[in-house]
Amino acid sequence: MWNAFREWFLGLGAQYGVNPLIFGAIYVGAIPFFTLSLGWTIRNLRRKRPAAFPAFLTGFLFISAYLYLLVAGRGIPWWVYGMIVGLVIFGAVSTVRKVRRKLAEPALGEPQLGACLTKDGSTASGHSRPLRRSAR
Repeated sequence: MWNAFREWFLGLGAQYGVNPLIFGAIYVGAIPFFTLSLGWTIRNLRRKRPAAFPAFLTGFLFISAYLYLLVAGRGIPWWVYGMIVGLVIFGAVSTVRKVRRKLAEPALGEPQLGACLTKDGSTASGHSRPLRRSAR
């Protein structure tokens, strides 16, 4: 059964002029670079620095495997193009939501409001919170 699936899968590449192994390598290989460029974009947005290039790079890395499919593929069925458009739209919406969530969170090392305790154990905002002592 595995051999039949493998033959069918690799046969698709020959039929449409796309090497599935190259597509998979681009798809999986772009993941760490996508993640790094997304972090770079978020960091630049937090620091009020230009984020156009890292955002462009993030988008390019997201669609890189699909670009290979569009450039190398021949005679690809119309529904594949529809799937690519759907995946790109879904991925773009998901990425924008993730960026917005990350921007709403405090960055590592940023002080959080109300997190400072005074000597008597109350927070700087005046709310009382008992200090926890470690058991010895």
